[in-house]
Parts: sequence; structure tokens; C-alpha cells
Amino acid sequence: MTQLSVVPGVLYLVPTPLDFGCLTDGEIPAPIAQCLPGDTLAIAAQLTHWISENAKSTRAFLKRVEALNGLAAPLQAQHIAELPRQAHKKGDHTPATSSDAEARTLLAPARLGHDMGLVCEAGMPAIADPGSSIVRAAHAMNLEVRPLAGPMSLMLALAASGLNGQDFAFVGYVPQDPAQRSQRLRELEAVALKTGQTQILIETPYRNAALLQALLQNLHPHTRLAVSCGLSLPQQSTRSALLSEWKNRGLGTQLPLNLPAVFLIGR
Repeated sequence: MTQLSVVPGVLYLVPTPLDFGCLTDGEIPAPIAQCLPGDTLAIAAQLTHWISENAKSTRAFLKRVEALNGLAAPLQAQHIAELPRQAHKKGDHTPATSSDAEARTLLAPARLGHDMGLVCEAGMPAIADPGSSIVRAAHAMNLEVRPLAGPMSLMLALAASGLNGQDFAFVGYVPQDPAQRSQRLRELEAVALKTGQTQILIETPYRNAALLQALLQNLHPHTRLAVSCGLSLPQQSTRSALLSEWKNRGLGTQLPLNLPAVFLIGR
């Protein structure tokens, strides 16, 4: 009797709303249908195996999904495996034997035919968040990888900035040390002004105000700065102006800097 081969599962890259970790006690999150397309929510509801940055926030995400779509398995029965802690702290975008081996282990249910979801704390997995090692391992294991539609704050911010959308670079985080941060910001500004390439950077929400202040202190008056906060959320806001206008009009006071933000520098 011939044994039937198991069809491997699909790895879905599941985006999540951008308000995780930003809500104060008692604050009600935005309806998830305002943040994610219906097809994305429907697929998420059918998954029972997950790889996540944080299991607690993944359960909170699934609870919001459940409010609109019945889950294929109760929350208590969902299989949620967390990425190694090192991936949270140092990222996993650089190939490494150890992280790629761990990723293959986490993908074991897909070999048994289970579709799996990869999620991060907020936004799209593996974009400015851990998850790259999981995607690399999935390709190495000949698993199908399907990214789902959802918040892509970097592209939304670029589109809303009025800056060069043909030539841009995402540079991630800048140093926290004030002197090193100032030097890095001046370097990015020099590239933007010389080449016309838009420079895109981010910061942890509780340090957004400090980064904005550093930008206002270090950039030239004729440099254009754009800041987008809470994109895809009801309270989203974008401001884009020359640095001199930022200072004269107090634009920084008009932004919800407690939310995830994207900062852009250009001509």
C-alpha cells in the first residue's frame, strides 16, 4: 500500500495593527477591520500554528480577529512559538547558522502540512522587525511564502511625504548616544542633499520626541523633514515641511508622537 506524501503547509506573513504597545490603560483599540483587509483577517482566522515575536501580543491580535471571524481553534488551543530572544534584540536579517537552524525547527509543523503564520509586534514581519530568518528557512525548505496585505508604514509615509519616491533608502534606527546620533543625522542629510535620495528612519515610540528634537537641532533650515505617526490608525497624522517651517510653526506639537512614527529627510 502506497503511503501518501504530506503536502507542506504555507508560511503566511501576517501583518498586525500598529497600535500594539501604544495604548494606555483603558484605551480601546481601533476596530481591526479599519486596519487590515478582510482577506487578511479571514486567512489569519484559519491558522492554528504561529511563529511570533511575542506570544502575548499574538494572542491579543487573535482575540481582535476572533471578534470578526471565528477562529479555527480556540485561543487556548493555538500553537504559538516565539522567536529566539536574540532575534528581538539584535535582529535576524543577517544570515547565521544558529538562527537559520532554529528557524527550521520552528517551521517543523509546516513540514507536517500545517499552514503557519509569522507575526511581529506591529506591522509587517521581517520589515524593521524580526522574522527574516524564518522566511529564509522557509525558502530553503521549499515552503511557499505568502505575504498578506496590511500596514506598510514605510511606504505609506514615503507616499505622504512629498519627498523623492523614486530613490530612497530605509536606514532603520540611529544611535541613542546624542553625539553619535547627531553625527549620523548629518551624514544622512548630506546623502539626501547631494543625491536627492530620501532617507527613511524610525525610532521606538517612547524615543520619538527625542529623535524629532535631534532632527530639529541638527538639520539645515532648507532640508525637508516629514514625520508620519500612527499610519493606518484613526489618529494618524503626517507633517512635511522645510526645517525652518517646523521650528516657526511648531509642527512637532501637532503630532501624536506616542504612536509608531516614520521620519524622512530629503530635498
